[in-house]
Amino acid sequence: MATNTIDSKKKKEEKREEDLSDEDLALKQQLELYVERVQDADPALQRVALESMRQEIRTSTSSMTSVPKPLKFLRPHYGTLKAFYDTMGDSELKKYLADILSVLALTMSAEGERESLKYRLEGTGGDIGSWGHEYVRNLAGEISQEYAKRQSEEVAIDDLMELVQQIVAFHMKHNAEPEAVDLLMEVEDLDLLIEHVDSANFRRTCLYLTSSARYLPGPDDMLVSDIAYMIYIKFEQYPNALQIALFLDNMQYVKQVFTSCDDLLRKKQFCYILARHGITFELDEEMVADDDDREALQDIINNTKLSEGYLTLARDIEVMEPKSPEDIYKAHLLDGRASAGATVDSARQNLAATFVNAFVNAGFGQDKLMTVASDNTSAGSSANWLFKNKEHGKTSAAASLGMILLWDVDSGLAQIDKYFHLSDNHVNAGALLGVGIVNCGIKNDCDPALALLGDYTDKEDPSIRIGAIMGLGIAYAGTQNEQLRSKLAPILNDAKAPLDVIAFTAISLGLIYVGSCNEEVAQAIIFALMDRSESELGEPLTRFLPLGLGLLYLGKQESVEATAEVSKTFNEKIRKYCDMTLLSCAYAGTGNVLKVQNLLGHCSQHLDKGETHQGPAVLGIAMVAMAEELGLEMAIRSLEHLLQYGEQNIRRAVPLALALLCISNPKVNVMDTLSRLSHDTDSEVAMAAVISLGLIGAGTNNARIAGMLRNLSSYYYKDASLLFCVRIAQGFVHMGKGLLTLNPYHSERFLLSPTALAGLVTMLHACLDMKAIVLGKYHYVLYFLVLAMQPRMLITVDENNKPISVPVRVGQAVDVVGQAGRPKTITGFQTHSTPVLLAAGDRAELATEKYIPLSPILEGFVILKENPDYREEDH
Repeated sequence: MATNTIDSKKKKEEKREEDLSDEDLALKQQLELYVERVQDADPALQRVALESMRQEIRTSTSSMTSVPKPLKFLRPHYGTLKAFYDTMGDSELKKYLADILSVLALTMSAEGERESLKYRLEGTGGDIGSWGHEYVRNLAGEISQEYAKRQSEEVAIDDLMELVQQIVAFHMKHNAEPEAVDLLMEVEDLDLLIEHVDSANFRRTCLYLTSSARYLPGPDDMLVSDIAYMIYIKFEQYPNALQIALFLDNMQYVKQVFTSCDDLLRKKQFCYILARHGITFELDEEMVADDDDREALQDIINNTKLSEGYLTLARDIEVMEPKSPEDIYKAHLLDGRASAGATVDSARQNLAATFVNAFVNAGFGQDKLMTVASDNTSAGSSANWLFKNKEHGKTSAAASLGMILLWDVDSGLAQIDKYFHLSDNHVNAGALLGVGIVNCGIKNDCDPALALLGDYTDKEDPSIRIGAIMGLGIAYAGTQNEQLRSKLAPILNDAKAPLDVIAFTAISLGLIYVGSCNEEVAQAIIFALMDRSESELGEPLTRFLPLGLGLLYLGKQESVEATAEVSKTFNEKIRKYCDMTLLSCAYAGTGNVLKVQNLLGHCSQHLDKGETHQGPAVLGIAMVAMAEELGLEMAIRSLEHLLQYGEQNIRRAVPLALALLCISNPKVNVMDTLSRLSHDTDSEVAMAAVISLGLIGAGTNNARIAGMLRNLSSYYYKDASLLFCVRIAQGFVHMGKGLLTLNPYHSERFLLSPTALAGLVTMLHACLDMKAIVLGKYHYVLYFLVLAMQPRMLITVDENNKPISVPVRVGQAVDVVGQAGRPKTITGFQTHSTPVLLAAGDRAELATEKYIPLSPILEGFVILKENPDYREEDH
């Protein structure tokens, strides 16, 4: 039998021989001859044979699809050549053979042997690229394995690094930047990159670096972004460098961008980027030398141009006409039964209308309830609407005026002023909050908000104190203002202050010092938490204390650890709640997979009824995973599972987590889930789902969500609480008549505005207990959303900040990282003239060569300068 198989094998061999074309057969015999010659005793013959072999291999490595023929034919002889190599004495020829073996090892060597690398290091070390691309890639893979092994054994790596230099240079020349970056990451030497980038490939290199930073564990992510920053500075791409400086939250870098650049116009564009990000930044002589220029630029950073730009957009789109709540409800589209539902208590209805009116007309400066031109009496009809609300309802009503006049500080303060003269504490409280709202995101040298609100924080009446404290928190979010700390911190430890005042103080301090890791503020909040009595810890508002503490560490990762240790000593009623809140805030927007797993673990436990910490854990999943698209999709799937298996208190938080993941970005699958939950038997789940429907459609005017909410309003026409939620959601969907967004991410989803996220998270935490907070007397927590409200516009301005209209293409953004050539960055575009609206996931590019934009990302305010090379007649 054995002989038979051998025969059949021989036959097969012969058959295969016959299959080869004459050419191939000649090549095969030729190579076999070379292999014999290499083993010849005469060095001259050996040299000729090696040269010829080398020639054959090199000329044939160009084919992409199949193994090159010479390698295929030399395969059977790999063993013989290897054995012969080991017997050779050291000589020039031995190195020659090593080179050839290194290439042969590409297809022959066993897994994990790293023979290709071994022979490469023993060879002549000539030009690495001449053996072809595949060879270089294979070597790079073997280097990273060898490097890891040598690191663990602590052996020298100099010879490897020399090879890495060559490979990186080869990759960078041949448009394989991602491969060069990957290799350098493996061998932990990214600094090499800076020498090898040139003006042709730095953009693609940096794009790959910044997008891979999202998926790297710390501290690598910071390191990678650092390198990208340095490359951008080297090639004077300052706006990109500034984006990265903001991503790293590194003010030294921001300063460096200003000092490295000497073009005033470009500096103006940087100011618009800083203003959009919403951070406080003081320019000094070093950054802008001329005093007048500096003042003009500081005005831009202080966001004083926002209102003007927003109204320009509104006029251009022709939506200046004020809308009344009825225009939003569109009750006439429903069947008879809902309109007959006037049985609902009217104060609650009026309160809902107040909010709808405030959100829909936000920033337009005019509406049909609060700012009606009053000819007949001095405080005429606007006061009438105010007094259609009961007690604390008046607070929200008065504050809504601030929302309508949003960002327009001068006229806002003038119009709110009249409410300070009424001797009604609730109205005064609302006026104080209104002043804070008008100033939201706008900085001013004369600090009007502090001047007006400062004296009210220590008044007797708790509602006035809350109005002033919350107003200050909104007006000065992110400013880290020391004056305010010395004003507000003592309230936290004041034994006589009521719990609600303390809770709002903690939130306001958290907002003012968001992401600052400020020790003193943390201390004050921790003491306030420790002083709470057993009964107070059960109160719904107590949840604001851990949240205020968490906001101090928003997105700051490890910096939270010391505080987290302290929180383990708290009363067990709030210990876990605090732990979850701190964890989710510290890793918010980082996409850290391990933290998501940790939070999911807490959600999988089935606990007794009294536990509340799972709510913030569910929200935490969304906060951490919202960093990038992939994690976001996975988080949505995990939340679907929690809905099926989780306890009631988890199900109540899931809609809110979904809202945060898709804020102002109505994804159809999430919309359907929320629509299903809005009819849930548990009214708390239904309420959260309704509010969340509003949040995912916030500012989009999404017709489908608007329809769902209209149907819900007739479905719940007898249930006052749910109807209130439906109305609020309707207000969200039509926010700013569709010109606003709540998305804290901007600049093509690269940067996360900390104050915007803080506002959203605060409002969502309040919604974890709808009945006590939003439906109780603290409905004004909804105004925390103003921190996240931003116009979703692209407005192009000339050198003097005057709007100019140019054609732009707006379409879905396409991810082009690591793609060859110059792929299109948007798809399915339409051409509009600016100013234009950008939906979630949209990107704009100029459709004309006449101007050059000073920012690579067309969002918000973009300065255009005329292109000197543009010729009219060519077009």
